[in-house]
Amino acid sequence: MSIEKGVMMQYFEWYLPENSGLWNQLRDNASSLAKNGISAVWMPPAYKGQAGAADVGYGVYDIYDLGEFDQKGSVATKYGTREEYLAAIEELHKNGIQVYADIVLNHMIGADIRETVVASESAEYDRNQQVSDEYKIQAWTKFTFPGRKGKYSDFVWDASCFSGVDWDDKKHRKAIFNFKGDDWSENTDRENGNADYLMGANINFSNPEVVNHLKEWGQWYIDTTNLDGFRLDAVKHIDSEFYPDWLATLRKNNHREYFSVGEYWNGDVNVLKEYLKAVNGCMSLFDTPLHFNFHHASTSNGTFDMSKLLDNTLMKDDPEHAVTFVDNHDTQPGQALESTVAEWFVPLAYTTILLRTQGYPCIFYGDYYGLEAREGRNFQETINRLLKIRKNNLYGEQHDYFDHQYVVGWTFSGDAEHKNSGVAVIMSDNAAGEKTMHVGIEHKGEIWKEALGDYEAEVRIDDNGNGNFYCDGGSVSVWVPAASLQ
Repeated sequence: MSIEKGVMMQYFEWYLPENSGLWNQLRDNASSLAKNGISAVWMPPAYKGQAGAADVGYGVYDIYDLGEFDQKGSVATKYGTREEYLAAIEELHKNGIQVYADIVLNHMIGADIRETVVASESAEYDRNQQVSDEYKIQAWTKFTFPGRKGKYSDFVWDASCFSGVDWDDKKHRKAIFNFKGDDWSENTDRENGNADYLMGANINFSNPEVVNHLKEWGQWYIDTTNLDGFRLDAVKHIDSEFYPDWLATLRKNNHREYFSVGEYWNGDVNVLKEYLKAVNGCMSLFDTPLHFNFHHASTSNGTFDMSKLLDNTLMKDDPEHAVTFVDNHDTQPGQALESTVAEWFVPLAYTTILLRTQGYPCIFYGDYYGLEAREGRNFQETINRLLKIRKNNLYGEQHDYFDHQYVVGWTFSGDAEHKNSGVAVIMSDNAAGEKTMHVGIEHKGEIWKEALGDYEAEVRIDDNGNGNFYCDGGSVSVWVPAASLQ
C-alpha cells in the first residue's frame, strides 16, 4: 500500500501502564492491525529516559540504550526491552506494516556529572533578551552512561555539546541559562522570541562534533532496527538546517527514502509552510491547524462554520506534506497541550482524514483502544469501518460540497477498476440535514446504503447521477453502493 492510500497509527498514549509491555502487545496485534488496513506504525521513543521504566520517552537520557542496560533504575524502558522492541518490528514487517521511530534529538535529561559553565539568563518569555550578567553555574551536562560502559559508542556528552539548561545546581535555582559563546539558534520558531530552548540540556547543533555523532547514531539505529521512517519530535525548537542534512545523509548512505514527519506545534498554516520551505520539503508535518479546526468545531456548540473546516490547513494548502490527525499524546486530556476533540465530533474528524485523498492520516492509539479519561470508550468499530471504506470505495473523481454553515459533504464517483466503488459523505455540527450530491452518471438507478450503521434507509441515485443524502444532527453518515456491503 502506497503512502497515498496508506494509514499510519500512533501506537501509544501518554498514560499507558508502566509495565514494560507495549512492545509485546504491538507484536501480538500486528496481524490484526494489518488486516484492518494499518500500513505503518509510529512507535514511541524506544531509548532510555531519565525516569527509566516510568519515562514516556521524551526525557531522553541515552539514545543507544533501547532497553538493554541497567540505567536509571531499570533495564527495560516503559515499553519493554531491546529484544522485545526488535521482535515487534520484525513482526510488523512480516505483516507488511512499516515502522516509524520517534526521534527525540532536541534535548537530554538526567546527566551523570555536573560541570561548571559560564552562562547568562534569558527572559522566560523573550529568549532574545538577556536579563543577567554572565556568571558561573553548576549544570548537569556530562553524560558518561556508566551502565552502558562505552558499548556501541564511547562518545561523551559534555557542556560543549549543549547551549543551555534551566537549572543551576549551585544555587538550586531555576531559570533559562544560555551558555557563553553558544547563542540560541536563529533558525527556530519565534515562540518566546526564540524557541531554541525547550527543556533539559539543550543540544547545540552548531557543534560539528555533535552533528557528526548524531549522524553516526542515526546509521547505528537504522542498522539495529531496520526501520522505515521517522517521526521527528519538536522540530520547531531545532535549528532548521539540521534535519535536511541529517536526513539527506541517511537517505544517501542507505539508498532509501525513509518517510519522515515532523512535529511542529503551531496552529498557523503559514508558519508550517515557511518551515517546509526552509527545510526544502525534506519532511512532512503533522497538520496541527486541521486538529485545531476539529477541536474548535467540537467545542463550539454547533456555531462553527463547517464550510471552513479545511481552510488554512496543510490538508488543503499542501496535502503532499500533510500528516492529518485527530488527537495525539500531547492533546489528550491531562496534557500540557490539551485540546482534545470532543467525543461527539471524533467520528466526523476521522471520516474527514480517512475518507479524503488529501494528506496521510494518522490514527491515535487512545481513540482506537480507549483512554482512562474517557472511561475506556473507544472508536475502534467506527475507525475500522472507515478503513474498510477507504480501501474498497475511495476511488474516482472527488466532488466537494463545503457550501453550508453546518451541513457539508463530499463524494467520490468510484471507477471501473474497483467494482462497486464510490462514496458519499455528509456531516453536520448542528441540526440534521440533507444534501443533493453528485456521485456520477454511471451510478444512475443504484441503491446506496449508509455504511457506518446509522440508517436502515436507502438512497436511489437519479438519472443525472445525483443522490439526496442525509445525516442526523451532530453526526456523520457515509453512503456507499449497496452492492459493496455484500
